[in-house]
Amino acid sequence: MIKKATVEGGVVVGAPAADPRIFSFKGIPFAAPPVGENRWRAPQPVIPWEGEKECYIFKPISMQHIPGLDLNNIYSREWNVDPTIVMDEDCLYLNVWTPAKTADEKLPVYVWYFGGGLQEGNPAEMEFDGERLARRGIVVVTVNYRLNVFGFLAHPELTKEAPEAPTNFGHLDQQAGTRWVKRNIAAFGGDPDNITIGGQSAGGGSVLSQLISPQNEGLFQKAIVLSGIMYGVYPSMFGGKNLEEAEKFGEEFFDILGVKTLEEARALDAFYIRDKLVENPRFFGTVVDGKFSLGSHEKQIMQGKYWHMPLLFSRTSTEFMSSMNSETMEQFKADAKERFGDFYDEFMQLCGEDDIEKANAASTLSGIELGARAVQKRKEELGIDDPVYYDVFDPSIPGWDDPKTFHSSDLWFWFETLAKCWRPFKGFHFDLARHMCNYMANFVKTGDPNGDDADGTPMPKWEPLKSDAPKTMWFRDSGAECIDDAPSPIVDIVLRRFLDKNKIEK
Repeated sequence: MIKKATVEGGVVVGAPAADPRIFSFKGIPFAAPPVGENRWRAPQPVIPWEGEKECYIFKPISMQHIPGLDLNNIYSREWNVDPTIVMDEDCLYLNVWTPAKTADEKLPVYVWYFGGGLQEGNPAEMEFDGERLARRGIVVVTVNYRLNVFGFLAHPELTKEAPEAPTNFGHLDQQAGTRWVKRNIAAFGGDPDNITIGGQSAGGGSVLSQLISPQNEGLFQKAIVLSGIMYGVYPSMFGGKNLEEAEKFGEEFFDILGVKTLEEARALDAFYIRDKLVENPRFFGTVVDGKFSLGSHEKQIMQGKYWHMPLLFSRTSTEFMSSMNSETMEQFKADAKERFGDFYDEFMQLCGEDDIEKANAASTLSGIELGARAVQKRKEELGIDDPVYYDVFDPSIPGWDDPKTFHSSDLWFWFETLAKCWRPFKGFHFDLARHMCNYMANFVKTGDPNGDDADGTPMPKWEPLKSDAPKTMWFRDSGAECIDDAPSPIVDIVLRRFLDKNKIEK
């Protein structure tokens, strides 16, 4: 077993996981603490240490509201169970789980970005334990990164100080963590030339942000996006600001903080800034800054301007359903004319013109399904051969709260960490989780999720999504089944309209 490793900064010592064949290294610094003059700067080189650093426990989570206080919130019941978890601005650490016995094994590597709307979340959440994935012969790395105003502030003084990296510090943290992996993962038995990045929710959106960044050539070879892509012609809850807009937003927040200059803002206590943000809610997220980000991932991917590689898109069956959501039939028609143009008549034939509730219901679809199908279709149009795999997570989720397949419920299964959950899962749930974890590990290894189960029997074959053979993997109580799954009439017309609005630029 690899019990210690020499990395940038010094020697780190790990500890055996529950399975002693897996060693975990928790809290490895991959950059200097982002405090003082390093607040609102791109991550700086790690500060070396003397002797051996014991990496036995997770380091503090990023600055955010105190998690787990609202017991009526499903996520407080699910994994944000400790309101006393240590939080600190000094948070740029990552965690490694390795099954390697020697440093020359060149095992595939999976780098994970957690979700939480870029406002909250952390890699110490119990569902993200990398042990079960590591048991399948891959090295697992979970990366912490700065959030909300600490991770995504823009301000004219910041742009003047560092025009090459004026904002998007949280994404730059993810990038720096992944670059650290490329330079150091061989010490843990990993292959720096076989890296997959993955994430869920805002972590999945972060994968897309990394995928389109011009700064990331050759950094990773495959990408997994769980519940992180959401396209459509209906209004979206997402959308990044450009740098000028974000700078004005930052100036307004400086007024809330009661400061005039960047120097004054950097001198403030981190918890004071955090509390001001809680008292005066603002969303700080990805900025189209012309450096890390050249545009929205929706626009860039539809033009083929991203690093081409195998992709895996996933969603749960009940999350992020969107519709016209108009209040009256008159408003529905006006909205439809504005959004569908030449497709208006065809759209209205599907939705009807007499009942607003029925019309809104008929327009309902999954923005994630639309995104997956749009990416696959545009890849075909551009002649990009890398496969797109797509799945829907649709088992029963037990519990007194009858939550259905709520957003993030699939994480217990992908990481095969059901035993950590309070829910009364049954045997078939554990079988499904084993298969899903197998599929993910296989994709990390080769870019193809298919392979054998633990007993050597082949798992149900997962076919890639194609226009002439639209296949979707469904994960249900009965197990995994890849089925013919052509888009519904409403998805078909919205997809055609979306692609028409995002024509390939010549």
